[in-house]
Amino acid sequence: MVADMFETMDKAPGVGLAAPQIGVGLRIFTYDYSDDDGNERRGVLINPTLEVGPIVDEPADEDTEIEGCLSVPGERFPLKRAENVTVSGFDLEQNRVTIEADGWFARIFQHEFDHLDGLLYVDRLAEPWHEIAADIIQDNGWGKPGLTWLPGKDNLEG
Repeated sequence: MVADMFETMDKAPGVGLAAPQIGVGLRIFTYDYSDDDGNERRGVLINPTLEVGPIVDEPADEDTEIEGCLSVPGERFPLKRAENVTVSGFDLEQNRVTIEADGWFARIFQHEFDHLDGLLYVDRLAEPWHEIAADIIQDNGWGKPGLTWLPGKDNLEG
């Protein structure tokens, strides 16, 4: 299943994919992130926990704090997140893994962890973005049982 998750994530293309996004009720997510220095961080976390740093109480920057999601294809909205996190869990070999992340890498972990708790990033949006996202989701009929799309095959660029 994890190999399929990586394949789906890569074809989408995305930087993370959580098992609930593909209809599997397990606390697993994959991630793939290359930082500004070209360091690739690719892996899977099973049964993760997440410690979140402080979130600054100010509006999200519409240029630098924008997110998208494979569950809301083609749409991107600004969302304030913590600048740093510590995530712990297990890899496929059942080894304990702990990762300290900041910046965009921390955002990826927060985003994917939310999926494990049944949240989409649009659920966390401030107004007016929350209402705009809700209208787009309703207009597209997303979130209804049986509605699917295939990354790399269906064009849902928004």
